[in-house]
Amino acid sequence: MIENKHKKLSYHILLLPAFMIYISIIIFPIVMSLGLSMTKWKHFSLVGFVGLKNYLDILTDPVFLQALWHNIQIMLVSLFGQIPLGILLAFILYRKLVKGVKFFEVIIFLPITISSVVVALLWNRIFSPVGIYTDFIRTVTSNPDYIVRIFESPALAMTPILFVLLWMHTSLYMVIFLANMQRLPLSMMEAAKMDGAGEFLILRQLIIPALAGVIFTCSIFAISGSLKSFDLVFAMTGGGPVDYTSIMSLYLYKHTFTYNNYGYGSAISIIIVVLSVGLISIGRNLYGRYQQKH
Repeated sequence: MIENKHKKLSYHILLLPAFMIYISIIIFPIVMSLGLSMTKWKHFSLVGFVGLKNYLDILTDPVFLQALWHNIQIMLVSLFGQIPLGILLAFILYRKLVKGVKFFEVIIFLPITISSVVVALLWNRIFSPVGIYTDFIRTVTSNPDYIVRIFESPALAMTPILFVLLWMHTSLYMVIFLANMQRLPLSMMEAAKMDGAGEFLILRQLIIPALAGVIFTCSIFAISGSLKSFDLVFAMTGGGPVDYTSIMSLYLYKHTFTYNNYGYGSAISIIIVVLSVGLISIGRNLYGRYQQKH
């Protein structure tokens, strides 16, 4: 009995430092932001308590709703673009369906090793009026006056950013899936091949179900990453032109550090946290149902 008490005390002592760090860098900032979100600031001074007015103003602001839609687009590209493409590339390399597997592993993984700011500058040059993309379209269409106008369209301005995000982050998921595929027993694949299963059937019936837990974990990364994405978009377009490529983190940055309205910015951060927790909870629920069926 005494020994069990000593063990519990030891566990609590060992957990205390991590728990205090978690409280300090996660819980405390969220609680402080929640309090600040119900206040109004002007010129670094607290004006007063405004209750839920900041939240009502945010949720009725067309610019915020547009930024939210852009984050949803990033999330959709992450969930239904980066992850499936990562699985496909990993499977091709795992099954050695192409020659020079090691070469392709390095080439595919290379984008994620480059700084987001460098990637943004690189693709800005490609999509610039004198960039590679412009020259290619001018050559194909025989139109020397062609200029990239995609950023001038509210509906299409996010397309280059979504493409760059797909190009950049697919490699990370490819490496994760490839590492987990290499842990699967080869006898399972050999038995399926002996039964006449093709590569696509092996991927659909064996590989994907075996990696269900990994896919769920990557989905969590994709959801949380898409809601807090900032650096690439900020360096590539800064949210412009006319907020056509604005996202929630840029909207928060503008109101907090440009307009110095810390209450409004805190309300935006709370909304982002609530969205993250809500979407991840939905994902956990769906994965739980999947596990019960299988």
